[in-house]
Amino acid sequence: MANWNDPNMAASGFGAGANAMDQAVDAGLRSYMLSVYNYMGSGVLLTGIVAMLAYNSGFTQSLVGSPLMWVVALAPLAFVLVLSFGINKLSTGAAQALFWIYAAVMGLSMSTIFLAFTASSIATTFFATAAAFLGLSLYGYTTKKDLSGFGTFLIMGVVGILVAMLINMFVQSTALSLAISVIGVLLFAGLTAYDTQKIKSMYFYVRGTDFVGKSVIMGALTLYLDFVNMFTFLLNLMGSRD
Repeated sequence: MANWNDPNMAASGFGAGANAMDQAVDAGLRSYMLSVYNYMGSGVLLTGIVAMLAYNSGFTQSLVGSPLMWVVALAPLAFVLVLSFGINKLSTGAAQALFWIYAAVMGLSMSTIFLAFTASSIATTFFATAAAFLGLSLYGYTTKKDLSGFGTFLIMGVVGILVAMLINMFVQSTALSLAISVIGVLLFAGLTAYDTQKIKSMYFYVRGTDFVGKSVIMGALTLYLDFVNMFTFLLNLMGSRD
């Protein structure tokens, strides 16, 4: 059975045979990628709707100073871990359900941005992120260059950002916060292109197997995380605070 986390799959089947692909394989790849983007886009839309409903209903405001704030903030991480490490044991239906629940719970967590930033700056940043994401993902899908060599560097960069964010929780440095946001945008921009290429190459590994449906969900989750993180870091740079 396929293992989503296997790094040896990153470059599998990419590039060299593209010109020789028959029409059936080409159509299958387009259908596979379209499914990934549909799930990813629907997940982002669901997150946005839940975030606005939570804020407008007053639920978000009620979280401030409440222990429930930590539950809402950490719950999305639990869903990501379950999907990432338990995907081989989950059915396709269960993986789909967890993805939608995760996107909704993430909306509750993301609703707190309305407490810190103006609605207009959130909207502006969202559309800027969407435009950047489309361009970067298109590059990752169409480029002949093998991006797998950047994977380790980008992932190490994300780990470094997480450590820096943890440190900054205590030191509260404005300069460090700015640096984290700039580097974070660049890292997730790179990951968008890299992950798109990896998801594309994944199709050649899983096509014709029972893992295709679950692979679509994991691809959508990966791109969803790239989008949300790029949006969050960009908002810290571009957003106008209330």
